[in-house]
Amino acid sequence: MLAVSMTVNGRKVSREVEGRTLLVEFLREHLGLTGTHVGCDTSQCGACVVHVDGASAKACTLLAAQAEGTEVTTIEGLAKNGELHPVQAAFKEHHGLQCGFCTPGMVMSAVDLLKRNPDPSETEVREWLEGNLCRCTGYHNIVKAIRAAARAMAG
Repeated sequence: MLAVSMTVNGRKVSREVEGRTLLVEFLREHLGLTGTHVGCDTSQCGACVVHVDGASAKACTLLAAQAEGTEVTTIEGLAKNGELHPVQAAFKEHHGLQCGFCTPGMVMSAVDLLKRNPDPSETEVREWLEGNLCRCTGYHNIVKAIRAAARAMAG
C-alpha cells in the first residue's frame, strides 16, 4: 500500500491505495466520484476523461500514484455554485447526449478543447473528439453543443 495525495475538485484528498490502482478507480471507488465512467478499460472510449493539472487525460491510463500532488478535476467539479459550466449547459440545451454514458468524458474533453481553441471549427471539434466514442449518436448534436458553448464562453 502507498499513500496518495492530490487535490480533487478543489479539495485535498489522501488515501492509502495499492500501487496498481488506476486513477479512475481511485476517483470512483475511493472518493465516490462516479461521474467519471469506465467504458472500455483499454483507453479507447474516453468515458473516463478528467483534467489533470488543467489538461484532459484518460483516467484509465494513469495510476493514482502518477497523479500524486496534481490537481484533478472531474465532471462533478465543473459546475460552480449550482450553475452548470457553459459546456454542460450547451450539451443540455442542444441535446448533446442520449444515454449519457459518454457525456462526462465528452464534456471534459470539450472544456479542454475550448480552453486551447476558443473558436474551433466543426472539423477541429470532430478531430479533437476522436478519442471519445459515443455509441448512440452521430455526433452532430455533440459538435453543435460544443460550438454553441464556444460562442457562449466568448460572450
